[in-house]
Amino acid sequence: MENYYIIKGYTGDINYSQEDDCYYGAVKDITGLVSYEGSTWENLEKDFRGAVDDYLTFQETL
Repeated sequence: MENYYIIKGYTGDINYSQEDDCYYGAVKDITGLVSYEGSTWENLEKDFRGAVDDYLTFQETL
């Protein structure tokens, strides 16, 4: 099991919170904070993909 995702050239880490019973992470090597979370690995990956897409859309407006 990998501890990160790579999508569209962006890397995101994978962490687990026992207290909240969910997975979470943040996109690495960017300016600012882009985070994502999910109750399952599948939900986490889906939210990561959406976070990267949202970040790219935001970057186009700058």
